[in-house]
Amino acid sequence: EIRLSLVGSEMCIRDSMGTVADGHGPARICIAGMAGDQQAALFGQACFKPGMVKSTYGTGCFALINTGSEPVASKNRLVTTIGYRLSGVTHYAVEGSIFNAGTAVQWLRDGLGLVTHASETEALARQASSARGVYLVPAFTGLGAPHWDANARGALVGITRDIGKPEIARAALEAVAYQTRDLIDAMRADGATPPAALRVDGGMVANNWFLQFLADQLGIAVEVPKVPETTALGAAFLAGLGSGIYRSLDDVAQLWKSDRRFEPQMGADERDALYAGWQRAVGRVR
Repeated sequence: EIRLSLVGSEMCIRDSMGTVADGHGPARICIAGMAGDQQAALFGQACFKPGMVKSTYGTGCFALINTGSEPVASKNRLVTTIGYRLSGVTHYAVEGSIFNAGTAVQWLRDGLGLVTHASETEALARQASSARGVYLVPAFTGLGAPHWDANARGALVGITRDIGKPEIARAALEAVAYQTRDLIDAMRADGATPPAALRVDGGMVANNWFLQFLADQLGIAVEVPKVPETTALGAAFLAGLGSGIYRSLDDVAQLWKSDRRFEPQMGADERDALYAGWQRAVGRVR
């Protein structure tokens, strides 16, 4: 369980959770906000309205969509959680977790030795053709949401004699986008307000090819913020609200700025055909 709360500046005269000693005399440091990792990223991405969604791409992937002031009980195997709580008012979110995202690229580098640096996968992916029909299901530690299959194991599907590094690198990046679509489709099926864009952060957002394919698969824009360390930024925003630096969520929302935006370019028929291949590949490992 992750609990998020905010302690106003008037609470900072208390010793219980409100302040911490700095070790150099009577001065006290105010604790104005607390947040779990992904909740802080949601806040740092300024996802304050229902339907706003963020996805963090590290070793795994965590997508959260703001569902407003009422909790939504997922019927599609996602997790209902607290997004944030301000002045006693709770705002809820639905979360989907992917076990293996960046770890797929790490496997190409450390396990197979196909690349020496993760950034090389972008150039390789541009060389490959989607017509090859290669899919990597990175179920190294099972499959997370919405499958929750701990016994699933990874597979490389569709390989032929003329498959090489470009196709495998592309399949690893595509797998992260397909898994994100799994989550977004589940959120839509739960009745969440349809997102207009996905705000992304984490190490994988340095890869422009991946972000364009992600936008193509989701059919919505993908936005990268100017400040990529959104978890730390969210904690700072909470502290700023609690200490009076910011007056409202509107003040915080105006501080979020887009650095890059990727619009869908792929046709719906091609997008759905590629995703259907992914679903067949997942079916083979379950």
